Amino acid sequence: MIFLKAFVVGGLICVVGQLLIDYTKLTPAKILVAFVVLGVILGGIGVYQPLADWAGAGATVPLTGFGNLLAQGTKEAIREQGLLGVLTGPLTAGSAGIMAAIFSGLVVSFLAKPKSK
Repeated sequence: MIFLKAFVVGGLICVVGQLLIDYTKLTPAKILVAFVVLGVILGGIGVYQPLADWAGAGATVPLTGFGNLLAQGTKEAIREQGLLGVLTGPLTAGSAGIMAAIFSGLVVSFLAKPKSK
């Protein structure tokens, strides 16, 4: 059942993104930034985390989940460190995912053979 919930929620988030691409003049980059900001806002007010707990990877893998991760990291760091947590919280919370993306990009760059256009 967890796979079905993840598929439905993740799919709905993707459908919203596709509708924004198809029916607005927003660029994909602006839509991606909007998804992260929306995740931060919903995570900051406490709405996104219950959805993430219910849907699992369907809510945590999309960019809205990354925004929620940044908000949760900031809230936790503020509780532990005070005002300094505003700066350190998002970086600490997102560092593992960012490092995994950088490392996997590096590995793929060694394995792929680029072609000139």
